[in-house]
Amino acid sequence: MENTPGRRPDPVGTAGAYVALFLLGAMEGLLGCFQFSRGVGPVPVAALAFCALIFMTCLLGGRGMGSPLGGLVPALGWFTASFLLTMPTPAGSVIVTSTAAGGWYLYGGAVSAGVGMALTFRRRGAGARPGMSLWRGSGAWRR
Repeated sequence: MENTPGRRPDPVGTAGAYVALFLLGAMEGLLGCFQFSRGVGPVPVAALAFCALIFMTCLLGGRGMGSPLGGLVPALGWFTASFLLTMPTPAGSVIVTSTAAGGWYLYGGAVSAGVGMALTFRRRGAGARPGMSLWRGSGAWRR
């Protein structure tokens, strides 16, 4: 089904897309909390990869939905999962440790999510229209 000009998108489909973006951000946070420490030598490669992943999810979510809310929703999912899993248990154990990799994952991920989300505001304010193609070439992605 094609989106015709002047026709509003289906609210149920839009709500479903936002829920999917939230769950995607939460899953990235969940996986990141358990895998952030993997690295090559002293370089926390997994933590940096998860930072790039949440950045791209927020940026493309906002652009794909044509609204900054599309960038905010996956960031909220990531923050919820990541920070709930960093809270210590009553026994005192934690999942995300206070190491360089843990710092890169939490602080880098928070900055990455914020920048990705902020760029959706900037793009929107620079004259972007909802539904515009992300790729300028000819093809099926164009509306």
